[in-house]
Amino acid sequence: MLNRTVAPAFNQVSDINFIQPISKPLANGLPVYILNAGEQELVRIEFIFENANWSEQKPLQAVAVNGLINSGTSTLTAKQIADGVDYYGAFLQTEYSADFTTITLYTLTKHLSSVLPILLSVLNESIFPQHELEIYQQNQKQKLQVSLQKNDYLARKTFAHAIFGDTAYGSDINPSDYDQLQQTDLLAYFKAAYQPKNCTIIIAGKFVDKDFEVLDTVFGGAWQNSESFDRNHFSFSVKAGEDIYIEKPEALQSAIRMGNLSINRTHVDFPALQVLNCVFGGYFGSRLMANIREDKGYTYGIGSGIASLKHAGYFFLATEVGANVCADALKEIEKEITLLREDLVADEELDLVKNYMLGSMLGSLENAFSHADKFKNIHFFGLDYSYYSNYVETVKNITAQDLKEMANKYLDWNAMARVVVGKK
Repeated sequence: MLNRTVAPAFNQVSDINFIQPISKPLANGLPVYILNAGEQELVRIEFIFENANWSEQKPLQAVAVNGLINSGTSTLTAKQIADGVDYYGAFLQTEYSADFTTITLYTLTKHLSSVLPILLSVLNESIFPQHELEIYQQNQKQKLQVSLQKNDYLARKTFAHAIFGDTAYGSDINPSDYDQLQQTDLLAYFKAAYQPKNCTIIIAGKFVDKDFEVLDTVFGGAWQNSESFDRNHFSFSVKAGEDIYIEKPEALQSAIRMGNLSINRTHVDFPALQVLNCVFGGYFGSRLMANIREDKGYTYGIGSGIASLKHAGYFFLATEVGANVCADALKEIEKEITLLREDLVADEELDLVKNYMLGSMLGSLENAFSHADKFKNIHFFGLDYSYYSNYVETVKNITAQDLKEMANKYLDWNAMARVVVGKK
């Protein structure tokens, strides 16, 4: 008879197995990584282009090209593109980040020969019609004007510019910047960035040799785009902490965003710093949540993180608190940083965090797509799967003393840029 008064035995995650891709370039040399897994005839194909030719004078080129790339080609209208993809039950998605632009196709493998030529036209022949550009400019300016009224958005934007300055990571975009977009500039960027030399294809799902042959037939030849380009590269100098206050007299809540330049995934300390961040503000049971939300009731939610970009990393903390308790919330945040720098984390708390992090890693690997995402996290940083082995071992074996040393090395209240939008 099962005794329900006794909790089941608990075992820590001992090892995590990853589905590793095979590398198989197309005839034109374009690198392809295939994670062939799953029983359904479904595949996700990602065309990933590294952002290039960033200019302070033209900061929106890459994001505008991404937003308009399926708005028409020399052979297909925007409607024909949408209808052609929809007809086969496929889905085309575009995504922009500060480092990469991704065009993703979800489709049944049996329709590859019909859908891929449409995507080839999008990636080779886009023309960015003037009327579509004008609609895009109008819509984006309206969205930005609305966003600029939101304290959390304004805090995030101001914080990024404070630590990254006028680069693609921190460019201070305003509505007027959309007026500077020109069709000729978009075409020039498109021809430079969207080409095999600047592309990586990552495929996840059921994808066998005959499917690869279809892909190679469509994309393995010469592309029209072949302009010269420079991949983005930025350097940053660490700034001393500063307080930036944007007053909103009528605000009921104040948005807080703070942090500083830090390390990215390539640094040996990164896994240990992730454990420290989890203790501090990286999950629902973190110290920030326990103090600022549960104990003080200043906010509905507060969290911290370490963002890993290609050319930099940064630590950040974000929350929205009642305007009348903003100053008190800042004092409590500083107090929690000081405690981590001066005191050892209790064994029970550290064990809970370790179990949470290992369980989260294991739980995130639910299908071929998530395994592909884990591959992207290391591939574009020049790492291999030993990164994850080291991550698991670091989480399992890190000590309270290690965390204290990490806190003194990377958590420094006086080095952080602190942005408050609202009232303090």
